[in-house]
Amino acid sequence: MKIIKVLFLFLFLIASISYGQEKDSTVVFKKRVLESTEVDFLASYYDQDGIHSAVSGGIGSEKLNDFATNITVAMPLNDDDVLTVDLGLSAYSSASSSNINPFNSTSTGASGSSGGDDDNGTNFSNPTPWLASSGASKSDQLLSAVATYTHNSDDRNFIWNGDVSFSNEFDYTSVGFGGGVTKLFNDKNTEVSLKGNVYLDQWRPIYPTELHEYSLYGSNFQNQGYLNGVTILDQNGQPSKDYLPSKFETISSVNRNSYSASFAFSQVLTKNFQFSVFFDVLQQQGLLSTPYHRTYFADKSHYYIGQPQYINEYTSPSNVGVYELADDIERLPDNRFKLPIGARFNYYINEHFIVRTYYRYYTDDWDLKAHTFNIEIPVKISDKFTAYPMYRYYTQTQAKYFAPYQTHLSTEQFYTSDFDLSTFSANQYGFGVSYTDLFTKAQIFSFGLKNIDFRFNHYVRSDGLTANIGTIGFKFVFQ
Repeated sequence: MKIIKVLFLFLFLIASISYGQEKDSTVVFKKRVLESTEVDFLASYYDQDGIHSAVSGGIGSEKLNDFATNITVAMPLNDDDVLTVDLGLSAYSSASSSNINPFNSTSTGASGSSGGDDDNGTNFSNPTPWLASSGASKSDQLLSAVATYTHNSDDRNFIWNGDVSFSNEFDYTSVGFGGGVTKLFNDKNTEVSLKGNVYLDQWRPIYPTELHEYSLYGSNFQNQGYLNGVTILDQNGQPSKDYLPSKFETISSVNRNSYSASFAFSQVLTKNFQFSVFFDVLQQQGLLSTPYHRTYFADKSHYYIGQPQYINEYTSPSNVGVYELADDIERLPDNRFKLPIGARFNYYINEHFIVRTYYRYYTDDWDLKAHTFNIEIPVKISDKFTAYPMYRYYTQTQAKYFAPYQTHLSTEQFYTSDFDLSTFSANQYGFGVSYTDLFTKAQIFSFGLKNIDFRFNHYVRSDGLTANIGTIGFKFVFQ
């Protein structure tokens, strides 16, 4: 009996083991979406210069310098879910925005001496759109934050995400939220995605100094406040009391809401070729103009503060001593519908070369139409180093509300002299170098360095604007 019991127990154990092995063989191994926390650090420096400042009504220096940093942390919450937090800080210095108040100086009592001389160090004797003033708007910081939650299905063929965002600058605050879904088919060779976002912005309108003073004191603004005792000149350089920007009114609604929906389709056609198509639908409502952008009318007399000898050369950088007073601020409709449509084509030539191309067509109900073409050719130099030259071409037609400096008429309902809404073309040339260490041998504390990416681009626009931007990024993996 003991032998039978032992034999029975042995057979039971064998059967249990066999059953367990059979059951385990049906379990599909599920790899974590993100194995460990990843941290991306990005730093960039941007500088530009041009001759069509929107703050000065389409004339003047567009010199700007901006330094920005971003830290993105992606944290796996479990096998399927990832939380990503992106924090950004940007600090800029701008000659253009400094001229919201071109009469400012480092001294106190900015209205200064009577007659507009500079005995007390004020800038009333030499304001100009071609140089930066020392006003508070010369520099500022932009703070932004985005948090995104992403969930993947067990088979990794369905993904959904939701995000919230916040940003703040000296003249506006923005909050946003959105979400999207992605579905993969055909062994992940086909991908379809939908996404929607809402941004709710609120302006804190800042007006050009002369218009701000008019809003405070009305037609008597030259005799009190900031401009009290300051000499205003007519087109002939003679003192005048006739300057009256009577068309100017302060903005009553300070909200701007943006709504967007995006669709994308991606397909792997062969082992060498992949393409994707996309389109976005965007609707903006509310304050779409910039309150501190000046407008000068062709059918109005022109008035200045500064030194009269520079009036005849006002539109030249040789003007270092006079500034024209605005007739009004930029006025644009409170609705704008945008429709970008594009495609990407990527081709794998061999283990050393890949061709990546991009095309986008853009149109909106302000009659602005644009084409963008981009090509990038990554060249694999070694297992760790990749170089990629790139080129981008852009062209657009002007919006129907645009006209250059001193061209708009006061009878028009909408007007802007912002050359971002003009007809122009642009070329951008760049290159990049990437270093990748899959084994993260280099470490900082508990983080292994996985990737370093450097890029530099030079931008040239047909209206005279030029810019350079350099970025460097580091990816770390928590170990």
